[in-house]
Amino acid sequence: MTVLSIVTRPISIFCLLSVFSLLLPVAVQDGQALNWFEHSFAFICLLLSLLLAIIGQSKRTGEVISTLCIVCAALFAGYSVLDVIASAGNNGVNAYGLWLFVIGLGFLAWSAMSMLSDLSHKSKSIKLLVPALFGVWVLYLWQVITTGFDIPSVLLPSPELIGLAIIGNTDILAADFYQTFVKSVLSGYILGCGSGFIVAILVDRIPFLQRGLLPLGSLVSAIPIVGIAPIMVMWFGFDWQSKAAVIVIMTFFPMLVNTLAGLEATSHLEKDLMRSYAASYFQTLLFVRLPNAMPFLFNALKINSTLALIGAIVAEFFGTPIVGMGFRISTEVGRMNVDIVWATIAVAALAGSLSYGILAVLERSVTFWHPSYRRSDR
Repeated sequence: MTVLSIVTRPISIFCLLSVFSLLLPVAVQDGQALNWFEHSFAFICLLLSLLLAIIGQSKRTGEVISTLCIVCAALFAGYSVLDVIASAGNNGVNAYGLWLFVIGLGFLAWSAMSMLSDLSHKSKSIKLLVPALFGVWVLYLWQVITTGFDIPSVLLPSPELIGLAIIGNTDILAADFYQTFVKSVLSGYILGCGSGFIVAILVDRIPFLQRGLLPLGSLVSAIPIVGIAPIMVMWFGFDWQSKAAVIVIMTFFPMLVNTLAGLEATSHLEKDLMRSYAASYFQTLLFVRLPNAMPFLFNALKINSTLALIGAIVAEFFGTPIVGMGFRISTEVGRMNVDIVWATIAVAALAGSLSYGILAVLERSVTFWHPSYRRSDR
């Protein structure tokens, strides 16, 4: 193993950048440059992170212990940065050593998540831990950059401010969530996906409908939301019914196209086999073609889970009662309450991600037989 290969390892890069950061200022207070030694607790955390990183890089350390050391090193290093920012204030680009250390911390976090990914085959909990830690790392960078560079909250609030806004406006956000997600999204999602599925069965059964409905569905799906939403508000009123109508239009065509593609995925050999058993059209559909179409159906359901939420929020910009996520965003932007706007966005993003995740888990349990889920032997 050459010296270059050792130096270019992510953990080695972290150690080198950490040592260099000791020679540079990490904060500027009252016009005076401060280094790591003036922040005793942060300096101790830095030394601990270096020690754990070196231990984790050693060949004599086992795979599990090495991964644990690197993860703990990243935690100590991350806390040291937060401690410096909290004690010395916001110093922007003048804190050269601090940002050099943050870059090194990025390499350390990269190495930690890579090592956790290598252990994911041993435990399902570790497999879930990797994306969770990646999300935490993104939030951490967001917090460090917004506070370290003193970015005004009007432009971009920190995750801490967004969290405080969520805690301080729980009742408002809960009412908005109920109006947008429970009333509009769920009803429109069920109607849109259900009608798309039923029409796909009819198109498959009656071939001439495919030539007439598919071009029409493609035309309707190409209409922008900002053009549909005001019309639906005029037709169905300002309450959730108009938003559900927008969602039905948005989710109908993806379900129709994916269902037809899934039904056509059954090979001629399978169809001929069912004919040899004297199976009817609906028996072939129920026992062969629909099971083969399940990956396509879940693909449409997952796509529509995000489209429905986007459609409901955008539709609420054009008319809604004094409640709803879209109403909250448009109103609070005018009041310059950007933290509440971001809190609403965070709730919407979390709801969309959970919906997608639930559908992904359900897909795994229904289509476990699919080749994409077969795990190679290690």
